[in-house]
Amino acid sequence: MNAAPALLGYAAAVGVLAPRVMLRGGWPHRAPVLAAAVWFALAASFSVCVSLAALHLATPGAHLHGILYSCGAALGVGPPDADAVRRLTVVVSVAVPAAHAAAFAYHLLRARTARTRHRKILDKVGRPSARLGATVLDHATPTAYCLPGHGARIVVSSGAVALLSDAQIAAVVEHERVHVAGRHHLLLAAARSFAVVFRGVPLARQVGEQIPLLLEMAADDGALHVHPQQTLVTAMFEMASAGTVPKGALSAGGRTVHVRLRRILAPARRTHPAFRAVVAGSAILMPLMPLLVACPPGLA
Repeated sequence: MNAAPALLGYAAAVGVLAPRVMLRGGWPHRAPVLAAAVWFALAASFSVCVSLAALHLATPGAHLHGILYSCGAALGVGPPDADAVRRLTVVVSVAVPAAHAAAFAYHLLRARTARTRHRKILDKVGRPSARLGATVLDHATPTAYCLPGHGARIVVSSGAVALLSDAQIAAVVEHERVHVAGRHHLLLAAARSFAVVFRGVPLARQVGEQIPLLLEMAADDGALHVHPQQTLVTAMFEMASAGTVPKGALSAGGRTVHVRLRRILAPARRTHPAFRAVVAGSAILMPLMPLLVACPPGLA
């Protein structure tokens, strides 16, 4: 039995229905790291499924070839060339991981080039501050961001230094340290590459939108482990009007501040440990599900 129809059905469920389920749940904002892992697991599962479906389409004598022949006959189109279909599907199966790798490398290198260029500017106009643990940049708009990767740098504008207290600046800097330590720029590049490769698929669109937000929430949680909630909240509120940051940088301010503030100020609700364990286990197994669909136990 050819597994291509089942794989395509599974891909449709993961690509269209799974994002709706994720967005309806309230738990992702309470456990942003776990939610990010689930989004990436869905993305990996979808990619593997598409590649396997293409390989099964290339299988000689597959039932799906008969379906294609019948559809072609009904539409007055000649029968498909089996060799051409086989070559095309094999190319697609190889192109999916290759496109992922190329898109990931492109976004990574592009952001790295932008960060390197900005570091050179900071070396000329920035003022390193050992007290703040950051580089101070003369700019009236209160803003703070980090340049992750090799030679990581945390930047705070002079406007932020004038507006915030030392405790508030320390909380903002800690937020950026979490980004750097967690290598969040790599996760952002992976999310953007998936969104580009499968542009138009609801899952890809949501991965591209949700991962940046969840990483900001994770950085907020990291800062809250070190600093009082009120300190971080007031700093975020003051930084809500922060302008754009350089390409490749991660910012404590920006357009997601209001969503993150509502999350922090909402009544504390923790996800149950059993629920977290089940979700984490599901995230680990999800990329393997296409393999079970393609080769169910007992049907080898």
